[in-house]
Amino acid sequence: MHLRSIMFVGTCSDAGKSIINTAFCRIFKQDGHHPAPFKAQNMSLNSYSTPDGLEIGRAQAVQAEACGIAPESDMNPVLLKPTNDQSSQVVLNGKPIGNMSAKEYFMSNNKAGLFDQAYAAYERLHARYNPIVLEGAGSISELNLRDRDITNMRMAVRTDAATYLVADIDRGGVFASVYGSIALLSAEERRQVKGIIINKFRGDISLFDEGRRLIQELTGIPVVGVIPYFRDIYIEQEDSVALETKHVKAESGKINVAIVLLKRMSNFTDFNVLERDDRFHAYYTNNTEEIRKANIIILPGTKNTIADLQNIRENGIAEAIIRAHRDGKKVIGICGGYQMLGARVEDPDGIEGDMPAIPGLGILPLVTVMEAEKVTRQRQFKFRNHPETCQGYEIHMGHTTLLDGEKPSPLNRMHEGQEDGYLLDDKCWGTYLHGILDNDIVLNDLAEGLTRATPKKFDYAEFKNQQYDKLAQHVRSCVDMEYIYSTLKTK
Repeated sequence: MHLRSIMFVGTCSDAGKSIINTAFCRIFKQDGHHPAPFKAQNMSLNSYSTPDGLEIGRAQAVQAEACGIAPESDMNPVLLKPTNDQSSQVVLNGKPIGNMSAKEYFMSNNKAGLFDQAYAAYERLHARYNPIVLEGAGSISELNLRDRDITNMRMAVRTDAATYLVADIDRGGVFASVYGSIALLSAEERRQVKGIIINKFRGDISLFDEGRRLIQELTGIPVVGVIPYFRDIYIEQEDSVALETKHVKAESGKINVAIVLLKRMSNFTDFNVLERDDRFHAYYTNNTEEIRKANIIILPGTKNTIADLQNIRENGIAEAIIRAHRDGKKVIGICGGYQMLGARVEDPDGIEGDMPAIPGLGILPLVTVMEAEKVTRQRQFKFRNHPETCQGYEIHMGHTTLLDGEKPSPLNRMHEGQEDGYLLDDKCWGTYLHGILDNDIVLNDLAEGLTRATPKKFDYAEFKNQQYDKLAQHVRSCVDMEYIYSTLKTK
């Protein structure tokens, strides 16, 4: 049966659109359809490399995984990656096309060209998959940006998607946010909205029966589901808001892993697997005292290596990491963090800003030169000459080489023959590979010497697959699927 496209939009940011979208991707797959996710424009530092070496937002890669299909750039044709508080790198159809200030991007014109590009990507997906599960961004009622919107109701109308408004009741003010969001839509946009989903409900759902009735009376649109708040289903999240719910301090009884909380931190999902392994306690911090307590310190990726390197020098984190290394703690660098561990970072062409060079932490005998060309590719590799084949991906700008006179000591060997990273010793290494910790051989190596627990084999891919099924069941049981399917019938 051919289904109409469906779209999930929000009353606000972090309403749960991405999670709801992921749930329906899996529901449609379970029901025998062939769905694919789509988000016209995304803003995130958490990105992913597609099999053909293009870049998209991590959320769409997760949603593709829930669909059981490979991610591709058409699923997220426009990706904005903030470089600082006022500008972003613009990634179009998987490739960077330059940096723009927020004012330039949002206010210069109605973005007709970008909208056409995004819609063309949607059409290519629509020709091969069904249904397309679209996701909006932020709030649908930003009146000052409506004429320039390429993500929310403009896309809903253009694709004629059956649209569902997701509201976060946990924030409070759900009646005002739902009513206001609907009231501020045009008549044409309002006709696209077929239902409302109340998300993150705590307590007895029956207590909201009157609330459902009142919302429908106010808006003329039915509440098709009330989704209880959950903590026992694990789905990778893209938005950095998720970091606010993470641990921030060391705990006794486990291997403490301090992930340095950088201002422009990217790809924090690299460390989600640590939260699933009971040998480790992962926490995010920019507190020198908490870094001192750690058994392992990880410098993560960043969208601006030089700016974040400068920042950790100023706040004392750099010195704390150097001291931890001297004290025999394990120190790991991933992507931008790997660059920071070297002797210096150079930026002669001003790729990241106006600072031509900055000293690194001096732990690894390396120098990085920033380059305009971005490397994006998936990788198969051998970690430290172990026989197992590992998986990861690269997303970075910059080329790293050895200091004069230093001998090569690669951490990883790619299937294509190239080398990656630098292995200083058992307690210190760096790599460009995101997702490296998703491989159990790497986790076991990380835990070696810090626990008596038996090394384990953890199938992270299968774990995630189980979580998609749990999420689908959770959402399916709380929404009116019969009604939703009725709105997806093609004319």
